[in-house]
Amino acid sequence: MKTFMKMGLSAALVMALAACSTSSPDVIQRGDAQRMSQVQDGVLLSIRSVTVDGSQSGIGAAVGGVTGAVAGASRGAGGAESQVIGLLVGVAGAVAGNTIERMSTRENANELLIQLKGGERRAIVQAKGSETLVPGDAVIIVTTGGKVRVVKAPQ
Repeated sequence: MKTFMKMGLSAALVMALAACSTSSPDVIQRGDAQRMSQVQDGVLLSIRSVTVDGSQSGIGAAVGGVTGAVAGASRGAGGAESQVIGLLVGVAGAVAGNTIERMSTRENANELLIQLKGGERRAIVQAKGSETLVPGDAVIIVTTGGKVRVVKAPQ
């Protein structure tokens, strides 16, 4: 029973940490602080709501599988029956853990179509931030270490 409780707590911790990751334009990673960024001016042509699919790192499946296997093996009369039950519940736990991880890391985002001053266009998907962007807004594309975010241009 203690092992089952430990595995359940581990699964909850993994899901809580996975839910904390974000691609919000309002959150800057520590490694990007005090780094030079490239900036491009543009105009927002269109904005569309999209959903960024959640991650499937395998952690949810692993934790769910182990938790299910331990819980399932503790059922039954022992021997081969317990092993079969443990295997079946472990597989079900892995499927459930993978689904929980994927659903808990999904993110609502915007797909932004931007026309740069030189006439080129860029499409960028980023999480919804605190700024409200509407077509026609002057925007700035900030590129830091291969990561891009879009913010309103100062007036």
